[in-house]
Amino acid sequence: MYMRIYARIEKNRLLSILLSRKEYGMREKQIEQKLVREVRKRGGICPKFTSPGFAGMPDRLLLLPHGRMAFAELKAPGCRPRPLQEARHKLLARLGFRVYVIDSPEQIEKIMAEMGGEAK
Repeated sequence: MYMRIYARIEKNRLLSILLSRKEYGMREKQIEQKLVREVRKRGGICPKFTSPGFAGMPDRLLLLPHGRMAFAELKAPGCRPRPLQEARHKLLARLGFRVYVIDSPEQIEKIMAEMGGEAK
C-alpha cells in the first residue's frame, strides 16, 4: 500500500527523471563501462575506488602506463557532484592530483588525450 501511494505522489518526478535519462541517451553505468574500456585500450587499469571512513572520494582511479594517474567521478548526464564530493575533489587537486568529473562519453577521449594515453 505504501509503495503504491508513494509511486502516485512521485509519479511526475519519476517521469521527469526517466525522460531526462532517455533524452541524454546514456546512464552513468554505461559511461563508466566506456571509461574502463578506453583506459584498458591504452594499457592501463581503471579500478573502482572505495574509501571506508572517508566519504565523497571519486569513483574510479585512472592508472595509465608511465605513472600517469588521475581520479574520475562519474555522473549521469547533466548531474553534478554533491558538495562533499566537490570538497574532496578540491582537496585532491590541492595535493596535485587530477580529478575529472565525467557525465558524457565524449569527455573520455579528451581526458585520455590530456593524460597522454595513446590507444594500443
